[in-house]
Amino acid sequence: MSERGDSAEPLLHGDEFDETLIEAAEASHDEDDRLKPEFLSAVLDAVEEGDNETARDLVSPLHPADIADLLELTPSERRAKVAAALGDLVGAEVLSELNDYVRDDLIGALAPEQVAEFASELDTDDAVAIIEDMEEADQQAVLEALDPEDRAAIESALSYPEESAGRLMQRDLVAVPAHMTVGQVIDYLRDNQDLTSDFWEIFVVDVAHKPIGTCQLSWVLTCPRGIAMADLMKREQTLIPVDMDQEEVALRFQKYALISAAVVDASGRLVGMITVDDIVHIISEEAGEDILRLSGAGEGDINEPVMDSYRARVRWLLTNLLTALVASTIIGIFEGTIQKMVALATLMPIVAGVGGNAGSQTMAVTVRALATNQITGSNARRTILREIRVALLNGSTVALVLGIGVALVFQNMALGGVIAAAMMTNIVTAGLAGAAVPLAFDRMNLDPAVASSIFVTMITDSMGFFAFLGLATAAGLTG
Repeated sequence: MSERGDSAEPLLHGDEFDETLIEAAEASHDEDDRLKPEFLSAVLDAVEEGDNETARDLVSPLHPADIADLLELTPSERRAKVAAALGDLVGAEVLSELNDYVRDDLIGALAPEQVAEFASELDTDDAVAIIEDMEEADQQAVLEALDPEDRAAIESALSYPEESAGRLMQRDLVAVPAHMTVGQVIDYLRDNQDLTSDFWEIFVVDVAHKPIGTCQLSWVLTCPRGIAMADLMKREQTLIPVDMDQEEVALRFQKYALISAAVVDASGRLVGMITVDDIVHIISEEAGEDILRLSGAGEGDINEPVMDSYRARVRWLLTNLLTALVASTIIGIFEGTIQKMVALATLMPIVAGVGGNAGSQTMAVTVRALATNQITGSNARRTILREIRVALLNGSTVALVLGIGVALVFQNMALGGVIAAAMMTNIVTAGLAGAAVPLAFDRMNLDPAVASSIFVTMITDSMGFFAFLGLATAAGLTG
């Protein structure tokens, strides 16, 4: 839980201290645990007036994650000044909690020695997150400022692919040989001050340092001292290859309800561990990425530079423009039909719009199922058939309601029948496209979340216009 500003004692610095600052310090968070705008304004005003002591007093009760939120909420042009005013309150833990773009801005203003000092205070995975995106020259300067042990650990992590278990893992863990007894392990933990202080399980290894079992810390603390670790440990465990993608790692944690897991190299040797607190961040990050990719919005970070956002989005808008021309061409083919019956122009967006929404629903379900490994080669066909059955039910309902409504409003039973048939056709097509397009991208080893929406929309728009206008022409509605 975060330490809350409203739990702090009132801070008084004399008559000149504005009463609104006291109120802001006492109630820094709203009911949703977000920093209040008035609290942020109080801190920024204090910094602007040169009253750094007041700013520090306001911020000091906050948890590092809340200080990171404060810096992210601060306008970019004022961020460096606020960070300088807060001084050592902006420490290593705060940097590890910051948004990537905000952190890069702040690190850019720090000397390599300062960055190295922060990195040495963090777990390897958090230190790597700070260093990995730096320019190569700056990165090298920071590494040279680290002590040899920390530098070796970080360089080893940087040698693994981005977003892999090797980047994510911590190297500080507790591993003991199988022949040790519970009493010997307890004495070992007490006598070695250099061991990591945060761990939930102890890994048991053989002479080649390969994990052969795992033992929860609670088991060690509650068993007699004479029991051997080989008799106490659980031999079944989930091992994470060092080069496994972080999204697959998260799925394994979710599937097997893991709290921590051993990471092994190509030879099976224990090289690190991953804990669930890192996985929570990965799950949130990957879910957000998939949602943004569905819309072609790039990284979608509000702190992302404007030109980066522009480059990420404009290419998909241009692609969408080209696919929209397909639907426009179909409308052009039936231009004469539309001119003879203006009601068709009024109604045809309904067919395309509802079909597009149906396609988006199916596509979202399919992309999520692919991301969570619910769809494999063995059930892909069954999934498509299921979505078609759902589309048939939805199409029947919507087509019936729309057909009756149009027939009554326009006093034209034939028109009602045509739009009902077109709606049924388009919703079934949408169900097929919403499932098939992401599966096709996945089969081609392309990210199904990246461009599925554009192609599904093209299919539903084109089919909607073609089915409605084509059926109207075939039915002789325009004479």
